[in-house]
Amino acid sequence: MQKDKQYILSIDGGTQSTKVAIFDLTGHELCSHTVKLQPIHLYGADRAEHPDDDLWDSLIEACQALFAKFDGDKGAIAGVGLGSIRCCRTLIRADGSLASPVQSWMDLRLSRPYQHEDDTVKYVTTTTGYLTHRLTGETRDTRSNYVGPWPIDPITLDWFEDQETFDSYTTPRDMLFDLVDPATILGHVNAFASHVLRLPQGLPVVATANDKAVEGLGAGLVNDGTVLISLGTYITSMMVGDENRQDATSFFANPGAVPGEFLYESAGIRRGMSTVTWIKDLLGGDIVSEAEAQGLSPEAYLNKRAAEEVSPGCDGLYTLLHWLARPSHLHERGVMIGFNGNHKGPHMFRSVLEGIALTMKNNVQAMCDERGVAPTRIIVSGGGSNGDLFMQIFADVFGVPAFRNEVNGSASMGAAICTALALGIYADRQEAIDKMVRRKDTFEPVPSNVALYQRINQEVYQHLAAETDGLLKRSHAIFHGEEE
Repeated sequence: MQKDKQYILSIDGGTQSTKVAIFDLTGHELCSHTVKLQPIHLYGADRAEHPDDDLWDSLIEACQALFAKFDGDKGAIAGVGLGSIRCCRTLIRADGSLASPVQSWMDLRLSRPYQHEDDTVKYVTTTTGYLTHRLTGETRDTRSNYVGPWPIDPITLDWFEDQETFDSYTTPRDMLFDLVDPATILGHVNAFASHVLRLPQGLPVVATANDKAVEGLGAGLVNDGTVLISLGTYITSMMVGDENRQDATSFFANPGAVPGEFLYESAGIRRGMSTVTWIKDLLGGDIVSEAEAQGLSPEAYLNKRAAEEVSPGCDGLYTLLHWLARPSHLHERGVMIGFNGNHKGPHMFRSVLEGIALTMKNNVQAMCDERGVAPTRIIVSGGGSNGDLFMQIFADVFGVPAFRNEVNGSASMGAAICTALALGIYADRQEAIDKMVRRKDTFEPVPSNVALYQRINQEVYQHLAAETDGLLKRSHAIFHGEEE
């Protein structure tokens, strides 16, 4: 088949939704469908799970809906790029079904190695490993999605060869999948998956990486001082390079989305964009009804009001984004400080956006200082980047141009690029980016806003966490029966 007539199907599994998309080989998204996942089931002191078989069921629903509206030739699909959430754990029975619900990255069990307690469990793997097994029947997985307490050597990116070190992770080798590089064919769509997903049987299924590395690739991230801000349930910032920096203290190095590449990731914000949703829900039905009356989504309506009614700095209203505490800092809580009688809902909304941008500015600066580089520009990806106000806040807080790509849900684009590389459609990473990734908008920093945010950050915002930390520790002790 002619190269310009081929398509790629990409799978982008997230914490809140599953998206499938069909791209042509020049990176145009021809068709897509997104299915919202069930809310994470939070229970007990440490449990966070995806209910039922939600990741697989949502993929079935998304694929069936996609092909119901796709008017192209399914036979022209060259391959499937498989991306899904990182830092999750799946326990699989011998027949390929889940032995228990998928453990979310928010589950504190993920801070510890797997403990084998259920004899019905045949395999322990990631979300990409589970979906690979469903799609192909293979027990193979991308080595680039093993982040956390797995018996994987951070240098060789393979299972530890030293038996004593391997055994310290308490997971038998025969329960683990074989590891392959990203941009490698994992297997081929089997008869079962073909039937339920309506995919052509025999299609190659391609390994990607962890979801953030895939997103970096899909955003066109290169090693020239460019920073990617990823707006998701977990907000983080990323850069790429070719050094495996295991010695870093202000960022950590992950395997990238192509062999030999490493993704450098700063500290992030847990439940980051969920905080924006929280504010929207908190403001209630009036926001929804007003938005509907103006033909806008609630988020677009709040962006419009905050841009029109609230000046940069929100008249001294600041937000600390600890809506989900880190496992090592369970006393952390979200904080809004600086209210007066003039503050209204749009102030709170903008304050959350500014808090996200200021937090990520400080995290990025720490990463860049340790790397010995200066940030030159930022790319912002994820649904939050659709808001012009948020994009301008990022440009002003960072003091550098902020870009938004045509495809701003860049994890799906990254999965498509991995597939193009695995199938030999493009020779290397840069050629694929040049052919498939395009910028849409540029937001230049406003000098007066840059100066204001610098002063706010240096004189106030950088000190808020330290000033409130002791109080939050004492509050945590009161409500959890602990000594100060």
